[in-house]
Amino acid sequence: MQHAIVQLPPEQIAPLARHYDAAVATRRRHTLLVFAAVLIGIVLSCWGGEVKPGVFWANADRLGTYFLNIVPVLRWETLGADLSEWYWNLDGWLKLLFETVLIAYLGTVFGTIGALLLCFLASANLTRNPWLRLSARRLLEFLRTVPEIVFALLFVVAFGLGAMPGVLALALHTMGALGKLFAEVVENIDMKPVDGATAAGASWMQTVRFAVLPQVLSNFASYGLLRFEVNVREAAIMGFVGAGGIGQDLVEAIRKFYYSDVSAILLLIIATVMIIDLVTERIRHALIGMDQSR
Repeated sequence: MQHAIVQLPPEQIAPLARHYDAAVATRRRHTLLVFAAVLIGIVLSCWGGEVKPGVFWANADRLGTYFLNIVPVLRWETLGADLSEWYWNLDGWLKLLFETVLIAYLGTVFGTIGALLLCFLASANLTRNPWLRLSARRLLEFLRTVPEIVFALLFVVAFGLGAMPGVLALALHTMGALGKLFAEVVENIDMKPVDGATAAGASWMQTVRFAVLPQVLSNFASYGLLRFEVNVREAAIMGFVGAGGIGQDLVEAIRKFYYSDVSAILLLIIATVMIIDLVTERIRHALIGMDQSR
């Protein structure tokens, strides 16, 4: 079946064409304005931050030279001896790396528990009291705004060197970051089960337990695993300020120019993070698939 093409008369096409051209011109002006605003922002930021491209290009070769210096000399005929010399402190580094993973794990667990307790109070669809909701949100904002390393410095001063300041710093920052994500998940739930539980006389805690949690647990677990990946990397940095883990040996090697030690520790951290990323990625995908199959 063929459709006839209706040809409008020129006096009707002309206003439509002018309207289309005007809309295209307006869209182009908006695009140019946005581009100009972004460009001006970049220029002002570079000026305020004293970013000097000339200095960058003049000294960029130093970074490459440093990476060349940290690469050890490995010869095929003496490969075993060269590797043994490169990883001369493998046992000690593995212990510190294990401590780093434990710091990240504990920080993630404690932070997730805190986020789980606060996210429901920060959700607009569950907490009708505006003062309680705003207080929970401002607390979460404060916790995720302060960098982990600042928290770690404060806790090192208070509790001394060791793993505990790192755990506390990661827990607080994780609480703030996950609390916001959890609250957004809760605000997007289906409210019909909540209304049904409320109509049946359920308390607020019972409503959260039986009407909200079943809808959000898989997303909560997925975000928690993702945060654990981030915290493993952050825990390695906590050692820079004496908060435990392998970061302390890494910063010492950097400061003392122990080039081969720097590359050995970096490769251990990278390999650990890659393994954890692969494992948690599979778990997250399984959880998301379970949630979508319901």
